[in-house]
Amino acid sequence: MKKTAITLADGRTLRYYDLRDDTPHDTLDPRPLRPDPTTPEIRHDPLLGDDVVIAPHRQARTHHPPPDACPLCPTRPGAAPTEIPAPGYDVVVLDNRFPSLAGDLGRCEVVCFTPDHDASFADLDPERAALVLEAWTDRTAELSALPTVEQVYCFENRGAEIGVTLGHPHGQIYAYPFVTPRTGRVLDRTAAHHRRTGGRNLFDDTLAAELADGRRTVLDGAHWTAHVPHAARWPYEVHLYPRRRVPDLTALGDAARAELPGIQLELLRRFDRIFGPGQPPTPYISAWHQAPARHPLRSEFALHLELFTVRRAPGKLKFLAGSESGMSVFINDVPPEAAARRLREVAST
Repeated sequence: MKKTAITLADGRTLRYYDLRDDTPHDTLDPRPLRPDPTTPEIRHDPLLGDDVVIAPHRQARTHHPPPDACPLCPTRPGAAPTEIPAPGYDVVVLDNRFPSLAGDLGRCEVVCFTPDHDASFADLDPERAALVLEAWTDRTAELSALPTVEQVYCFENRGAEIGVTLGHPHGQIYAYPFVTPRTGRVLDRTAAHHRRTGGRNLFDDTLAAELADGRRTVLDGAHWTAHVPHAARWPYEVHLYPRRRVPDLTALGDAARAELPGIQLELLRRFDRIFGPGQPPTPYISAWHQAPARHPLRSEFALHLELFTVRRAPGKLKFLAGSESGMSVFINDVPPEAAARRLREVAST
């Protein structure tokens, strides 16, 4: 892997990740952009104890542009400049032009998986998927080392139903200046389980119980295992774990790292086959849950991928209505065992 960093016209950083060492990146950004001084605000909810980000400047972000005006495509000869000055690339990570978090309040980055506007992550070959993994790992290491960052979150939103505003295949990285509410709650549960069981790990015990049950297992590899959780919130939801617990992407061993691209691609391709032939691509969120950078229970946390869709049936979505949005009590119409069975049925042949 070759990494090349350049500075865009407004001072943001763009990083090229290349499969070949001899790929030049000397094209400058010609746009008349100026730095955006807008800084988000973080407010604390005294009732829930959660942090909320207030970012009004994001109202002006690019919203469903036509394909020929996509800001994440490479800059083609004779066309208007995009966010990416080069005429082609393998994988790119750039500072978000409309960040939810910035400066001392964290970072937001965009990860472009491919220059092909009409592709998706599932269309990548294993080599390109492995390069995306290298980029996520590299950015996790660098961002986690910043004194103002407490947790790094790598994720992909796919589909307008999820809220995606740019159709180009891409993911994002959020570097939070706090431990996120969900992770904080999981770590509290992990600590309580440790005390209650005399030192056992909650993630290890939960994964062992799923493997022993077997009904919700979706696929098994030598170094990874995927299952639908016993109390799945979403219609089709899969959790992917390395068999050896590690806190984040930087801690993966070589064998697990080598196997991961094929496993992840298989899961994404199965998601696109859930609802049968002729259906549109399945909208999903693919989210890497990583341990906070400096939390005392960091070593007790287990890196894992959570992949889920809001589509519950052809033409029908799972909305977060009164119970979910108002009381945080999810109601799932698809039994987890049925979801796992369907995801096994659509395995690649």
